[in-house]
Amino acid sequence: MKAAGALIVPCLLALWTAAIAAPPPPAPPPAPSDWRTPDPQNILVIDTNKGRIVVEMSPGAAPLAVARLRDLARAGLYNGQSFFRVIEGFMDQTGDPKNDGTGQSDKPNLPPEFTFRRDAGTPIVVVGRVGGVETGFLGSLPVDSQTMDLALLTVDHKVNAWGAYCPGVGGMARSDPPDSANSQFFLMRDASPHLEQKYTAWGRAISGLEVIRAIKVGEPVPAPQDQMLTVRVLADMAPEERPSVRVIDTASPWFQAMAQRVRAARGANFSICDIDLPAQVSPAK
Repeated sequence: MKAAGALIVPCLLALWTAAIAAPPPPAPPPAPSDWRTPDPQNILVIDTNKGRIVVEMSPGAAPLAVARLRDLARAGLYNGQSFFRVIEGFMDQTGDPKNDGTGQSDKPNLPPEFTFRRDAGTPIVVVGRVGGVETGFLGSLPVDSQTMDLALLTVDHKVNAWGAYCPGVGGMARSDPPDSANSQFFLMRDASPHLEQKYTAWGRAISGLEVIRAIKVGEPVPAPQDQMLTVRVLADMAPEERPSVRVIDTASPWFQAMAQRVRAARGANFSICDIDLPAQVSPAK
């Protein structure tokens, strides 16, 4: 009996060691129901000399900025404009008719939308909570928010939320006055949380982050500067030119499972910027 027991223990140990060493099974691919098709009125297609950037705008977070960007794109103001200030590890700035940081459109400046009010009906998908701050997504935009518990203490039963400046997030450029944003905007090359609640976050690139990071660097950028050849609203593009766009639904079971895996892997170092949203942008047929 002792001899048999001596054989069983090493066998169990070997099986346990093999199970620990084995890699976890690959995650299943998302099902068709895990995807959503964004509103084409809220998609900016930015074609640059380095490639295409597709940005989903977030009117729920910054309605005035989104309306301004949509109007200026439709007016053609952004076509041919340069990325005149580009900082490695930070952001690409553009949208200035003078291409030097001093210009703007003929429209009035915008009030700040550094935060927005969230209520129980705001479609934020929460993926984490640290103290009194929840973190998640509003569509494609990563956001942080006060917890909804605090809504019981506010007159309007809402709490403050704001865009998180992760890679690909778009923000409105401004000078020192908080209400000085007009036409200039920037796209993040990397995460910069120090911008949060100080600049209006209006959307996120769901495709083309590699293009954002390939834009020529400089402060100012030396000639020749990279350019936005055209900036168009997806809804306005002719059917034969319009790409097909879909992005993973953050409310889907597939996304929830993926977010849990990322949080578990990152542990105490988890940031909302650690989560990349899968998206598919197919050329027009």
